[in-house]
Amino acid sequence: MLIGIDGNEANVKEKVGVSIYTQRHLEYFKKKAYKNLKFCIFLKKRPNDTLPTSTKFFFYKTVKGNIFWSQIFLPFQLILNKITRRSVDVFFAPAHYAPRYVFSPFVVTIHDLSYFYYPEEFLKQDLFKLKHWTSYSLKNAKKIIAVSKTTKKDIIKFYSIPEEKIEVIYNGFEKKVENQKVKGKSNIESRLNREKIGNYILYVGTLQPRKNIPALIEAFRRFHQQYPTFKLIITGRKGWMYSEIFAKVKELGYEQYIIFAGFVSDTELIDLYRYAFCFVMPSLYEGFGIPVLEAMSFGCPVISSFTSSLPEVGGESCLYFDPNDPSDLYEKLVLLKENHPLRVKLIRRGKKRVGFFSWEKSTQATLDLLTLVAQGY
Repeated sequence: MLIGIDGNEANVKEKVGVSIYTQRHLEYFKKKAYKNLKFCIFLKKRPNDTLPTSTKFFFYKTVKGNIFWSQIFLPFQLILNKITRRSVDVFFAPAHYAPRYVFSPFVVTIHDLSYFYYPEEFLKQDLFKLKHWTSYSLKNAKKIIAVSKTTKKDIIKFYSIPEEKIEVIYNGFEKKVENQKVKGKSNIESRLNREKIGNYILYVGTLQPRKNIPALIEAFRRFHQQYPTFKLIITGRKGWMYSEIFAKVKELGYEQYIIFAGFVSDTELIDLYRYAFCFVMPSLYEGFGIPVLEAMSFGCPVISSFTSSLPEVGGESCLYFDPNDPSDLYEKLVLLKENHPLRVKLIRRGKKRVGFFSWEKSTQATLDLLTLVAQGY
């Protein structure tokens, strides 16, 4: 059996989101490769040194091309493979787009459909591709992987795909490890040393509208009036329409109480999780919500909005609030502050919850599905 895979998402230096998803699958597939189970990884460029090294049964095929690579250049290569009788038995597209012509059954993974809910966050050309290329991929796929039940419901809602065609396979999770020592004191370490440990609320994520950060700021303002020693640390890159976030902080006169840390290293982020009073995920929509699991893995209690996939990820290990009601978040912050046994219980449950998500389970489930599709089931 030969399984073909679009490996481009993993062929980058800095991996986040879908890149990590693809990388973990390639690493697992390499371990499982043998003479009767081979993998051909198709790439636009030569594999970089972060990808698993090739073997006799796990190897790369570089297909040159740029624009419309998955729609023109890759299909042409697949035609050549078929002519030379080296066609794949099943093709795996880990990120929304399958080749326009595959000539074998294929499986595609859909991570979220946020572009339907927040189209303003995408460039017009990207939005067109997401809507229409995803549509083609879904309708022609033999099977579809959704990373959450929420994503599955959205696929059915927006693309009218039969439910039985979609398999829910949750993302895996691995705890961040301190892989580098920062020389001297970083900005984060300096700030932590200036503040009493545990006297800050943490947010981790991109600054954009669907992350609902203004609601977090409003809830923090009320909480800070009651507990004036606390601060709010917001980490993450600037995304889309972030100016109102900074404007709101300035309007409140809270520049000294709300710290925008920007992008931080893994080492700094680990410290932020470890010493935070709690982590808040205020998002209006998430396809999965990795920061929730990250916080739990470092013993940081989580308060999350009750929306999209977040209750699936957090289970009974979070406090939940209505993302459209900052007062509800404020009340949950106060509850966590005044109820120490509850905080201890959430930390304990969170560490247990993290174990439910593993890359080994996720990648093996994907391999099982690919094998079944290749065998005609």
